[in-house]
Amino acid sequence: MGAFTPSETVLITDGGLATELEARGHDLSDPLWSARLLVDAPEEIKAAHLAFFRAGAVIATTASYQASFDGFAARGIGRQDAVRLVRRSVELAQAARAEMAGDGRERWVAASVGPYGAALADGSEYRGRYGLSVGELVAWHRPRVEVLVDARPDVLALETVPDIDEAEALMTVVSGMGVPAWLTYSIEGDRTRAGQPLAEAFAVAGDVPEVVAVGVNCCAPSDVPRAIAAALEATGKPVIVYPNSGEGWDARRRTWVGASRYSAGQAREWVAAGARIVGGCCRVRPIDIAEIAQAVVTPGGRARSAS
Repeated sequence: MGAFTPSETVLITDGGLATELEARGHDLSDPLWSARLLVDAPEEIKAAHLAFFRAGAVIATTASYQASFDGFAARGIGRQDAVRLVRRSVELAQAARAEMAGDGRERWVAASVGPYGAALADGSEYRGRYGLSVGELVAWHRPRVEVLVDARPDVLALETVPDIDEAEALMTVVSGMGVPAWLTYSIEGDRTRAGQPLAEAFAVAGDVPEVVAVGVNCCAPSDVPRAIAAALEATGKPVIVYPNSGEGWDARRRTWVGASRYSAGQAREWVAAGARIVGGCCRVRPIDIAEIAQAVVTPGGRARSAS
């Protein structure tokens, strides 16, 4: 497997892993979210990865986003077993990739490193500003990242980051680990969820050699174009974007509302604007990934024209 080095080719990453697991009949209303299935139904996680690979994704993002030692401990799972489960998240994606190896296509496994707020399971990842120092966030993130790195993923997905403090902590954690990483913020409009300008947010990763791509995820599709421009200007690094479908979450009724605003046409525009990795987050299914893969990537991996 070649090194994960996005450049002139366009790579398609997967969609909403939890969305796909729910579509397969699993109730994820649990503080561990999709990570619960690392315990209860690991074969279903592998099946979801396979669905996205078969749709045209070449990157599988692991089910470790909301996996934390604190969260597992609250379920009575000890440290040693928690380490095994975090490693399993990478191994399941690797197993799905191995099952697809017969077509000779290059694929990668991205180990999801969700924000501290995700482990709180109270929506804090969409606010940031946890009241913790950068040093405290470093201490919280490092043990989990070390376990993920030990499982040998191709890249670390530092994703859904809501504010600059947490990004700075993650930059400290990954520096010197020898594994490439991408950094994606969750944003609203032209700012991080904590309200910071995107230029400042992306600049945090500018001089960190381990970070090979920057961008946004878990945001509205309409927020993507400005983010691409800001990321390119601040860092010059390849840009990754994988927004939500555009539907809204009704927290009171605990349901998604509105229509999807995610389309292959938008994905072509993102690539034309400079994005080099494109995919989806919440509510983006394999059928959506298949449509954008067909729309934005030639058989040789080059970007199609936006016209």
